[in-house]
Order: sequence, then structure tokens, then C-alpha cells
Amino acid sequence: MNAAVPVIELTGINKRFSTEEVDTWALRGADLRIDKGEFVAVSGPSGCGKSTLMAVLGLLTGFEEGSYCLAGRDVGTLDGDARATVRNQHIGFVFQSFNLIGDLNVLENVALPLKFRGGMGKAERQERAEAALERVGLTQRLKHRPHQLSGGQQQRVAIARALVGEPDLILADEPTGNLDTRNAETVMGLFAELHSAGATICMVTHDAGLAARAQRIVHMLDGCILPAEAVPAGTVRVQ
Repeated sequence: MNAAVPVIELTGINKRFSTEEVDTWALRGADLRIDKGEFVAVSGPSGCGKSTLMAVLGLLTGFEEGSYCLAGRDVGTLDGDARATVRNQHIGFVFQSFNLIGDLNVLENVALPLKFRGGMGKAERQERAEAALERVGLTQRLKHRPHQLSGGQQQRVAIARALVGEPDLILADEPTGNLDTRNAETVMGLFAELHSAGATICMVTHDAGLAARAQRIVHMLDGCILPAEAVPAGTVRVQ
């Protein structure tokens, strides 16, 4: 990918959730650009639209108005099957709840996205999964099941799974939310290492201290991405 092309370019995104009684606008005219190699934190109060923004970025939901280009490709109008293909080939996900499959061991969990991608033999999938686990320091746990691991270890497995497909973008939604302070620090240190190695990361967090660890903070309020001059006084800013 050309370095001048942003990994994420959202323009004027409006997203609405409707019930019989009321329409709720979860995103209002959201504009966001994230360049290759950036580590961006999305921060704001509960209900401000952070999770909806991540769902749009991850092609997990559509939107009513606006445009979304991922690595230079317009992905906002793709159908469900095409979205699934783009997610698998270009986006790595890290969730608060780890989302590991209990019946699979660590190596199988990490290799699973490559199996869904197709066109790759079992030996190559395992080799790439082992390399991803080496990056997160878990080569001694390949045959363990998720329930045999600590929370911090499970999240490192989830990060390895996000990395295994060499995605353009890593999306992390409250990645330390279920971890104690020590394991949260380990995970944030790992994100810092990945960023230093060139990974593009977008992380949602309600924790201002964790957000400050990113290269840049994007602030949200009432479904809007705030311009820098509109960020409330006293809020942590990162340029």
C-alpha cells in the first residue's frame, strides 16, 4: 500500500439506530483519518458512540450517510460477503472479552483466521501462527486451551490472532477492560512494541491514562468526533 494513502478515511458518517418510538443517532457527521503506522486511541464517556465507530471501522455494521475508505478502497457499500472477506484479509480484532474458542488450543485459535481465508495449507498456517505467538511471548503455551491461561495470556493469544493475517489495521475495543493492572500494563507494552514495528492500531478506551499511551487521541461526545479546539478543558491531549 502506498504510504501516502491513509489506512482509514471516514467522511461524514451518520449512523442511526431506530425503534418504533425513536431514532437514535449513534454517529453524527464523523470524520476520521488514520495514517499507516499510527497508534490512535478513541476516548469519550459511555454512550458517546465509541463502540459504534469501531463497528463501522470493522465493517461489522453499515451506516446511513458518508463514505469509508480502507487502505484506499471504498468499502462502505460492500455487501455482507464482501465485507467478511475484507475483514478477514485486512483487519485484526482484539476484544475486551478475548473471544477465544474454548474447544481449540492456543495454536488452533491463532491459526483459525487463516483457515477461513483459504488458499493456505495446514503447515503454513501453523508456521505463521507460531510466529505470531512468538511475537507475544507465548510459544510455550501452544497446546494449552484458553481456560488453562490467565486473562493476560488469553489477551496475548487474541493479539497474536489479530496479527497472524498481517492486517492493514488492528482494532482493539477496550483491550484491557477485563485485566488487572499488571496484565493491562503487559498488553499496553505489547501494543507499544507493535506500533514501534510499524503496526497501525486504533484502540477504544474509556481510561484516559491508557489513551495517553497512544500516539494520538480522538475524542468523542454525543456521536461526534470533536475537533481539537472543542475538546473540554482539562482533557488529556496528545498531538
